[in-house]
Amino acid sequence: MKVLQFPLARITIGFVLGIAITFYIKPAPAFLFGLLAITLLLFCTSYYLQKNILKNTIYFGLSSYLLSFLIGGATLIVHTDSYQQSNYTHNSSVFEKPQFVSLVVREKLKGSHFSDRYIALINQIENKNYSGKILLNIRKDSAHPSFETGTLLAIKGVLYKNKLPNNPNQFDYGEYLSKKQIYAQLFTDADQISISADLKKDIWYYTSKLRTKIIHNLEKNNFHKKELSVAIALILGQKQDISPDILQDYQYAGAIHILSVSGLHVGFLLLFLTFILSPIPNTKRGALLKLFLILLSLATFALIAGLAPSVVRSVTMFSFVAIGYQLRRSVNIYHTLLVSILLILLFQPSFLFDVGFQLSYIALFFILWLQPLLASIWKPKNKPLNYIWGILTVSFAAQIGTMPLSIYYFHQFPGLFFITNIIIIPLLSFMMILGVLVMTLAAFNCVPFFLSKPLEWGIHYLNKIVNSIASFEQFIIKDIPLNSYLLLSSYLLIVTIIIWFKKPTFHKLIFVFLTIISVQIAYVHTQWHIENEQEWVIFNLKRNTMITERHGHKVILFANDSITKTSKNNSILQSYLTANFSVLGTKEKMKNTAFFKEKSILILDSTGVYPNNIRPSLILLTQSPKINLDRMIQLLKPKLVVADASNYKTIQKYWNKTCKKQKIPFHATAEKGYYILK
Repeated sequence: MKVLQFPLARITIGFVLGIAITFYIKPAPAFLFGLLAITLLLFCTSYYLQKNILKNTIYFGLSSYLLSFLIGGATLIVHTDSYQQSNYTHNSSVFEKPQFVSLVVREKLKGSHFSDRYIALINQIENKNYSGKILLNIRKDSAHPSFETGTLLAIKGVLYKNKLPNNPNQFDYGEYLSKKQIYAQLFTDADQISISADLKKDIWYYTSKLRTKIIHNLEKNNFHKKELSVAIALILGQKQDISPDILQDYQYAGAIHILSVSGLHVGFLLLFLTFILSPIPNTKRGALLKLFLILLSLATFALIAGLAPSVVRSVTMFSFVAIGYQLRRSVNIYHTLLVSILLILLFQPSFLFDVGFQLSYIALFFILWLQPLLASIWKPKNKPLNYIWGILTVSFAAQIGTMPLSIYYFHQFPGLFFITNIIIIPLLSFMMILGVLVMTLAAFNCVPFFLSKPLEWGIHYLNKIVNSIASFEQFIIKDIPLNSYLLLSSYLLIVTIIIWFKKPTFHKLIFVFLTIISVQIAYVHTQWHIENEQEWVIFNLKRNTMITERHGHKVILFANDSITKTSKNNSILQSYLTANFSVLGTKEKMKNTAFFKEKSILILDSTGVYPNNIRPSLILLTQSPKINLDRMIQLLKPKLVVADASNYKTIQKYWNKTCKKQKIPFHATAEKGYYILK
């Protein structure tokens, strides 16, 4: 690929690799910065030698890429809150006992049935200055309205560190929060909060006020609530108020990307801005004025949309496109893409681990790289057909590029994505332009009926179309297993096939066959690894007990009738089966004893009856049995006691104290998550 010959491409790749490897290895900051200083010295030396003594040497290039790699790692450390000494994670007492915490509300998130949720910034703990983001959970109370951005709060409470997943292969919400530099949560009631009369009026406050004003003015104009929630997501990227049913419809129809502001939306916005500014003459001053207005408009749009990763990426990239276009310079779109990646990650390296950021860039790259190849297969002379074919090729290029990554993260694939895009993209272009106009006017307390109603009707019919497509559930392929080995080999295969199709040669065909072999090796390795695994899992299921025993691909389920009868709809079980490339074999009722790899397991239910002649390696307590645990431990002498989430929390605290007294490890799944015997 010619783009890789561009020095910035290799520097960007080195920079990205530096961020990724530093994130997973977590080297000591002193070591990394020391290495960076040495490499900088080597870079300067090699540059001097390259310029004055040695010509065409590889040392300067190697030192450049090594320097970019280490700068990437250093950038991550500098921008990671947990490395800062002022971060609250370095105050262990706030995780152990109640402390007075002073904080400011940064952003309102989508709430649950029981609580409102906010991202908040810590200012002080016990009158000492600290920093860092937390997730604030406030129990819902009709007497207390939600807090606006910038509200200063004082709360006495304990911070809880992000938990590990409750069950195996479940979505790791704790890791998701950590990647957003949120390392703890605070749970409280509204009547336990002291609210300051002052507000912190920063850029986040004013953009939030502007969004609130827009929404309020549209509500006053009788904009239907369901359509308004989709309009706010479509135009401003705020999805907090969309119902789960609508989100699921868009996901199943393969249209979820339109509810996250991305390059498609910003591209429509740029075209619209270019159109309305076209009366300005194309003189030198006129071009500079248009450029200034376009960049200002895009930056304002990004702020109003909350600086989401996809918005920042799209606005940054299209800003470079606008600069090149208005200054009449040829713009290599790949170079624009690389510059936008480099600039974004320089200021927000954590964006690299955002799923939306990854999918957006991959989709955009494949549209630019693969779509011309697909479009060249057929060139219809009919304009409507040509338009539909263009949408299809863009859609297929994006789906081919994002398919492995989407399956890796979500384990499903919408089979009717091409139908969705043919119908939605023309409608989206109309609604995006109309929506931006309506939102702008709403910010000035002016919402004309003849503009707002067409937007509302358009979104209403958009929801109807998406719902109709999503209703064909037989075309939604679910529970597709894919691990990191198959993900990497799949991308190698896709890339080599496209390179071969662009300009077929024998050598490129050999690479295609080699990548096919790599996919087979990855698959065989995965199957061999799974086949040689055995594990016995106690799940964390509220008010219920569920156990699985896995031998290779076959899984035996031990549970009561209510779980065994609905096992196909059990998302926890299905996630486990999918991640382990396994199938559910037999379903059995729970017994009082079990054996796994020469280990005996005693399972106690609510009856509390157990034999005296067994010496179990593990005792599993379920359904809150009324037993004298102290006496039972002395009699049976187990090596471990496990209590699942079917037990009362109060009795689990008593059991924990008893096990500590007897010096026996105690594992409560409600607190520590699932337990695995291997």
